[in-house]
Amino acid sequence: MSESAKWYVIHTYSGYENKVAQTIQKVVDNRKLHELIPEVRVPTEMVTEITENNKSKEVERKIFPGYVLVKMILTDDSWYVVRNTRGVTGFVGPASKPVPLTDKEVAALGVEREKTVEVNFKVGDRVKIFAGAMEGFIGSVKSIDAEAMTVDVSVSMFGRETLATLNLSQVAATDEY
Repeated sequence: MSESAKWYVIHTYSGYENKVAQTIQKVVDNRKLHELIPEVRVPTEMVTEITENNKSKEVERKIFPGYVLVKMILTDDSWYVVRNTRGVTGFVGPASKPVPLTDKEVAALGVEREKTVEVNFKVGDRVKIFAGAMEGFIGSVKSIDAEAMTVDVSVSMFGRETLATLNLSQVAATDEY
């Protein structure tokens, strides 16, 4: 029966996405509604952040804050369970009437997203080098290669500009000159 289940988007209070998903899953488990609501998902992605003290850390971030995806067969029971879950403000659709996502929309949502890297500097910014042969030097960012996790930095040494390719974890944004 679950092969006819479709994906729906529900709107929640911001910050309540995980709680709403857990609550719906708990109701499904308790009432044995797995046939009607086989899956509940909060779309997330893993992002590598470079912090100010030059550490990189993996952070899970919600792709669509305030929204939860529910795969379900729309019946009065399944609608009631979802709609009356604490934190749910309604279904996404005209006049809050549930409209299933198309297969193309589900694919475009990218629930299975690739990892992205986020740094706190951009091309042209000044950075301080914290590790390697040029530790302590300050330079200007010339390019960032997020895939290779490297940054090209132009550093002034003995009155000449020298280009150095460094790991993202070796540099951090700075106000120093």
